[in-house]
Amino acid sequence: MTSSGIPFDAGALMATVLEGILYGFSVLMFMGTIWSLTYKQHVRDINRPIAIVAILLFLLSTAHIVVSIIRVEDGLVKYRDTYPGGPAAFFADVAQETYVIKHALYVLHTLLADGMVVYRCYVVWQSIRVIILPGLLWCSVAVTGTIAVYSVSQSESTTSVFSKNLATYIMAYFVSTMAANVSGSGLMAYRIWVIERNITTTRASTRGTLMPIVRVLVDAAILYSVTLLTALICFLCSNNGEFVMVDLLMPIISITFYMVLIRIAMNKHRGYLSTSTGRTTVRTAQSNSQEYPMTPLETHISKFTRSGSTSADGMGSEHKSGQSPTWILAE
Repeated sequence: MTSSGIPFDAGALMATVLEGILYGFSVLMFMGTIWSLTYKQHVRDINRPIAIVAILLFLLSTAHIVVSIIRVEDGLVKYRDTYPGGPAAFFADVAQETYVIKHALYVLHTLLADGMVVYRCYVVWQSIRVIILPGLLWCSVAVTGTIAVYSVSQSESTTSVFSKNLATYIMAYFVSTMAANVSGSGLMAYRIWVIERNITTTRASTRGTLMPIVRVLVDAAILYSVTLLTALICFLCSNNGEFVMVDLLMPIISITFYMVLIRIAMNKHRGYLSTSTGRTTVRTAQSNSQEYPMTPLETHISKFTRSGSTSADGMGSEHKSGQSPTWILAE
């Protein structure tokens, strides 16, 4: 099938440059994520599974940008005058080893990130039934992605990525990962929103702290879905812009993962400060009431003490009962 749009060689160069820029942002956010996980934490208290996933995403995105640079150097410099058809033909060859490695890394990266979405959804809902659909979609991502990479590795040099035998699995892969991400993120956002509403309804004096997490979950899902949808549209139109968008998806996946973790860590720290401040105020008020038992100020302080104590205890009970935005981080 004949492709259209940007030339292959120009597209490869553009994709590598843009991926490098976004990779730089993802590195900064990775550093922020590690800091948020380890700041003022003992080694035994660090959330190791989340830290390992963050490190793996960083390593996979790093490996991808390195392979992209090597591929651009091979096509534009090393084999520029020796490859039949020139650089454009080189980058159009899906049987190239660097092309296969790049897309294998992309599939692994997607599986890891989508798997974390499904896991977070389970942690929030504590129900296997809720994650049946996202789990099945994740399995579909694994199957279609593996078949697509294998098919590309076995294809001829003249085979187009838009050919029918490859397009079926690639389209199924795009649709599956988009559906898994949207469904998982949507279920998480809905669950957290319901809990936030119940907290604010039950305790009118309690200020809700979960909505920032809902917003960042929605923002992350939209960012990833829009990029993936653009790649899918380009693929359906046999447009070479699909290659550019797929390369951009690597750092974007990492960025969306890190932004959620950083937001949760910030919310957790803020909730801790609020609880500590409330309890300190209660202790101070109680101390003052004991020190000046006969002054007219006693009645006012006594009322304030009961109100403050209720608020502080309420916040503490929310954390103990599991109704906390730090589920996703702590589990």
